Amino acid sequence: MGKSPRAAGGPGEERRGRGARPARVALLSPSLPQPGPARPRTAASSGPAAAMSGPGGGAALLLLLLLGLPGLPQARPRYQPTWGSLDARPLPAWFDEAKFGVFIHWGVFSVPSFGSEWFWWYWQKEKREPYVKFMDANYPPGFSYEDFGPLFTAEFFDPNQWADILKASGAKYVVLTSKHHEGFTLWGSKYSWNWNAVDVGPKRDLVAELATSVRNRTDLHFGLYHSLFEWFNPLFLEDATNAFNTSKFPTSKSLPELYELVTKYQPEIIWSDGDGNAPDTYWNSTGFLAWLYNDSPVRDTVVTNDRWGAGSICAHGGFYTCSDRYNPGRLLPRKWENCMTIDRGSWGYRRDARLRDYLPIEDLVKQLAETVSCGGNLLMNIGPTHDGRIASVFEERLRQVGSWLGVNGEAIYGTKPWRAQNDTVTPGVWYTFTPKEGKVNAIFLNWPVSGILELGEPRAKPGKTQVKLAGYRELLKWVALGEKGMVIALPQLTPQQMPCQWGWTLQLTDVD
Repeated sequence: MGKSPRAAGGPGEERRGRGARPARVALLSPSLPQPGPARPRTAASSGPAAAMSGPGGGAALLLLLLLGLPGLPQARPRYQPTWGSLDARPLPAWFDEAKFGVFIHWGVFSVPSFGSEWFWWYWQKEKREPYVKFMDANYPPGFSYEDFGPLFTAEFFDPNQWADILKASGAKYVVLTSKHHEGFTLWGSKYSWNWNAVDVGPKRDLVAELATSVRNRTDLHFGLYHSLFEWFNPLFLEDATNAFNTSKFPTSKSLPELYELVTKYQPEIIWSDGDGNAPDTYWNSTGFLAWLYNDSPVRDTVVTNDRWGAGSICAHGGFYTCSDRYNPGRLLPRKWENCMTIDRGSWGYRRDARLRDYLPIEDLVKQLAETVSCGGNLLMNIGPTHDGRIASVFEERLRQVGSWLGVNGEAIYGTKPWRAQNDTVTPGVWYTFTPKEGKVNAIFLNWPVSGILELGEPRAKPGKTQVKLAGYRELLKWVALGEKGMVIALPQLTPQQMPCQWGWTLQLTDVD
């Protein structure tokens, strides 16, 4: 995560234009897996298709076409390798319904576990003083970043335990960093010789193990993060020196990895990142996405983000991330995701973190409510240790979120934004809408001392409106204020009687 470094030096903001643009890379290179022909359709022995073969079949076919009757074979849409075509693809419904996922940043950077997952860059390229001092104090002279590889052992990695923690969090999808900017792959990629988890360190296919456990033990959708560029890969640095008019790195490394990940592990999320300030034409992003949407084994269910080259962020892709920790606080016309991390200072695990560096559960519930009310998904990040453990503080936060969702999940999963996202009278109240039940959910983050909650947005209907507190059986009393909203009397409960501890949901039916 984080910003891509400029090709000529340190990190910087994504540049929107680079003057002359390089020629487009061929859609598929001979070294890449070639998408096969469209799957043949079997002849129907009964139903509408069979009726076409008899006398008058042409007229019957025409009638079905005009009426648009179900059961008539439909041609699959073919997406062209252009942003106009790719951006028109409907987002698979499961992603909007899921609302909440867990991000996992894990790699060789988990070994030093100091400062940030950008450890290598800050130490070797920028030579930041804290990182240099850390290395001088703890490792012998001449110790290289590659020497951390064998120390990434994952000996305590239990994918079943991880899957159980993910399930307990209430998340509906998970995204694992298959490769960060350091270039180390968590699977035995044949395009990352001797710098992957099968050849070095764990000697295990970590991607396969987690994917199997998640699919066998949970209902979560499995996704993979993949960094397009690598900080110190000689091929990328050579292309950058050539102003990205050559494409040795994407054609021999990055693109083959993406095809390999999709065909081997069939992830339902491809979370791209790290364009290195190179345009999408250099990465041949539209060519890959056209294959992904047309011919890949996950073409019907896969979702993608917007980090496919300089200029694509917050402009193209299946859903927008725009920036790390993006939380606009307003409704957007496009599906978006707030990717944030529990540790305020790093996406990877760091040994030097203090308790105050971790967001408390109250803040996590607040971000979830804010994000979902504005039409977004929340992707909450944790960083496991180099030996494969999910630290207790991360496990606790995930289980706390799961506990909260166990009571208030109806206000999150499968909801849509309401006409108002937050309340105009009482701060800290966020709204969602449950279409199937016609129910407005008011998530309030602070329990009023008076026991009276005033809402300025819902318009109650005398004799019709009902108000419930999620996790509490009895209906609540309320008073309508006309165009000024309504006042609700909350039940008098002891802390032990509270349905949850960190935010509550009012369920309102028959309100305008």
